[in-house]
This record gives sequence, C-alpha cells and structure tokens, in this order.
Amino acid sequence: MAKIAFILLCHKNPEAIIQQAEQLTAVGDYISIHFDASAPQAAYDLIVQELSDNPNVTFAKKRIKCGWGEWSLVQASLYAIEAAVDAFPRATHFYMVSGDCMAVKSAKYAHRFLDSHDKDYVESFDFFESDWIKTGMKEERLIYRHWFNERTHKRLFYWSFWAQRRFGLTRKIPEDIQVQIGSQWWCLRRRTIEWIIDFTRQRKDVMKFFSTTWIPDETFFQTLVRHLVPEKEIDTRTLTFLMFTDYGMPVTFYNDHYDMLLAQDSLFARKISPEATELRKRLGRLYASERSDFPISNEGRNLFKFLTGRGREGRRYAPRFWESEASLGRDRELLIVACKKWHVAKRLIASIEQHANIPVTAYLFNEESTPLPDLGGIQATLGKRHRHRRALMRMLFDYHETDRMVVCMDTANLDLMQDFANDRSITKILEIQCNFSDDYIRGHAQRVGLMGEETDSETTARLIPTVRNDLAHESDRIRDSGFESYNRIIETLPPEENATALASFLTVSEDTARQIAQTPHLFVD
Repeated sequence: MAKIAFILLCHKNPEAIIQQAEQLTAVGDYISIHFDASAPQAAYDLIVQELSDNPNVTFAKKRIKCGWGEWSLVQASLYAIEAAVDAFPRATHFYMVSGDCMAVKSAKYAHRFLDSHDKDYVESFDFFESDWIKTGMKEERLIYRHWFNERTHKRLFYWSFWAQRRFGLTRKIPEDIQVQIGSQWWCLRRRTIEWIIDFTRQRKDVMKFFSTTWIPDETFFQTLVRHLVPEKEIDTRTLTFLMFTDYGMPVTFYNDHYDMLLAQDSLFARKISPEATELRKRLGRLYASERSDFPISNEGRNLFKFLTGRGREGRRYAPRFWESEASLGRDRELLIVACKKWHVAKRLIASIEQHANIPVTAYLFNEESTPLPDLGGIQATLGKRHRHRRALMRMLFDYHETDRMVVCMDTANLDLMQDFANDRSITKILEIQCNFSDDYIRGHAQRVGLMGEETDSETTARLIPTVRNDLAHESDRIRDSGFESYNRIIETLPPEENATALASFLTVSEDTARQIAQTPHLFVD
C-alpha cells in the first residue's frame, strides 16, 4: 500500500506545524520538515523537541533562509526531499505541502487512490506555448539572471534586470531541456524523486541555470519530471485544491467550506485560514478516519467564479461565504510608523527593510504615488484605499506572504491607527518625534494651503506658532490614545536610546535596532 512522505516547507506557527505533523503521521505516513532559517530559533527548537519521539518525522539536514521567487525555495525543498529519502525507505510517494495545507480526504482514500494510479501528479505545461503566466515577465524569467529578491530588494532586482536588458546580457536555456511551468504543489513517486536527485548531482549546468531564474519553484520540478518521466506516466494536475481571486491572491477557506472541500477531486486543499479552528479540527480528524465514500462534484472553481461575479453586482447570497475582509488576521503584526516628516519615515523604513528584512510600504494612505502591487484596482486611488483599508492591508500581507509588515502614516491619521488597533491583529505604533524649524513649518503651511509664497510677514508670524501647536497636538493625541503597544524615537536623543524603542517596536536584537537607529542622515531635512 502507498505510504506518503510529506515535504513540508514552513516558517511560522510552530504549534500548528506540530499539530499538522502529528495528524499526518498518525496513520503511518511520514513527514520531512524544512523550517525557514529566518524564523526564530526558539520556534524551531520547539518543533524539534515536540516531534523528536516521532519516528515518522525527520528534518532537513540544513536550514536556509527562503524568499518568495528565489531559488532558496527549491533548495529548501531538495534538502527536505533528500532527508526524507534517507529516513523513510518505505515511502512510495512524496507530496509537497505547506503549513496552510490540510487533507480533504482520509488517508485510507488517499492511499487507495495512489495505489490505483501509477502516475506522477504535477502541473507541467510548456513555458512558452501555454498561457499559464497571465501577466508580467515571461521569457525574461529565464533569459536573464535574477540574483535579488523582487519583494525585499525591489530596486536591486529591477536595476539588475534593466541593466542586463540594456546591454543585451541574455543567456541560453540548456539545449536538451524544454522548460515547463505549473503549480509547486506536486505528488511524485519514489522512483521519480530518486531520478531527480541523481539529475541534480549530474547536471550542474541545469542547476546553475535554474538557480538564477525567477520563481523557479514554478518551473524546476515541473521541467525535470517532464524530462525524466514518460509522458503517459504524468498526470498534469495538482492533487491540492487551490483557487485564486481576481486580484491574483490565493482564496482562503473557512469553517463553512468543509463540505465543499470534501467534494473536490483533490487530496489536499490550500489555504486553510489559521482562524478556521473548527475546519482544522474536522479535517484533522478526517485524515485519520476510515471514511472512503467521497462523492465528487468538483464544482468549487465554477461556484467561486459565479459567486464573485454576483458579488460585484451586489447580489451575493450571503454576507461572507468565501472570505472575510473584516480582519487582517489574528496572528499578523501591523507595524505603523507615524511621522509628520515623511522623508524621515521613508529613510527609517528603508533601513528597517535592509536590516530587519520586514516588508515596508511608505505613505499609502497619504500619497497616491506610493508604489503598490496591482491588487485588482483596490489600490488605484486614495479614496479606494481609505474605503477598503483593511481589505487592502490584508491583500498586502498576502502579497508579501508575511505576518509582519511596516507602513507609514501621517501623525494626522489617528483615525486609521485606531481602526487598525481595534482589529484582532497585533498593531504597534512607533512615533518619530522631529524638530520643526520655522522654515519647515512655513513650507508645511504652504503645502497644506494655509499660506502662499506671497503671504505677508505679519500673517506668517502669527501662523507659525499656531501650526507648531497643531503639530504638537497631533502628537499628544497619539500618545493619549492608549495604544497597547506604543513606542517613540526622538530626534534629540542619541541613537543608543532610540535603539531601545526600535528593538521593542520591531522585536529585533539590540544590535539590529542600533544599526537602524544609526541610519545616516536620518533626521536631516
């Protein structure tokens, strides 16, 4: 009978990972875990400690830091695969999952299904001929070298890309390889996995090529399987049920999706909401059950398309059937930098992104020109951003695939800060208290229309203290609001003292906080 070795890539929620591993191994299957090296060591130690007595659990022999779109995701998968091959000689299939995946069939059903179909399950479509890539870069993913992470080092990523494009620094695809593309959620037989491992050791040229492609987790395994396995032994689909919204974001499933998920022609589903505790309990019990009768209607994608279409016309038949935009998510941290001097806050968050590796966004509720990803139009205007503030923020969390994010707000945006602080997520406030010269206040008054360039000196003399008091009042309102987590850095304080507030705000080490506090020219106008 089939025995599955699950390949789990994860980076958060150690308690959920432990529970997932225990559920999947309770019926005799195996799991190999790669826990992102950028995650806290204490979280990894907890997982190892709790699962150390489980003989069906192993860990990747090497942990690395992973980033979206990087080769590191493929390399982490290979480390976990190699550990599973060595630890579980009886495993017949290897199934890639994430911490957001859960079984939607019983183990009994899954094992019978795999026994009756001697195939590899992987989406594998021709990279150039298929329409799998809807928008954005296509050929450029392959013919240029990509060394930087597009999300954490956006400027370097695009500078490198445009430099190569300008000087014609293209490269050839290995001649005997026909690049394929598809979902990264695959299920492969042991023989195929062993062929892939042998291939990675023999074909260093192919490994070098894929290591600098963009988003290789959508092409590497998909290409190698097609290269190594006869076509008749490949079923070009994923056994993991997943859908995407009009904004290109994964659809999240909640408690009321249980029956729908069981009716899909899949063994697993992604993404299960961390807040869907009842759904997680039911699916966990399901995998260990003896149930084998699963009527398959497979209507999920068509139903979702139909319901969202009606929703756009205001005719959806339930207030929330598929997803909720009312909350950012209980385990997410929104880190708000509040500062009247926007250039100071922008310098600070650039330093935070560099030293703490946390995604940052500047004044998205104040500047329409703030760079934002295409989120289906919700980000197009300041009016839309304010109206759909929580939905916008939730989509940014999903886009960056993170649970921590830094945004900037003007000190006048107290209503926004209070709204996010009232959410179930964790909201932290860091106020940057700057000195305001008369010249700065005069310029600020002109920018907001309180005076013009020709305003007489007498009026200016009366306005400057009034505006200065108004700025102080904005700061007082923030401090008096009673935010649960409030920190402040002050221009007149030495970096060592400001580092303490930054360490608390960002939950980083004192050394990292000190580097950020010492950002060159931080307070210079």
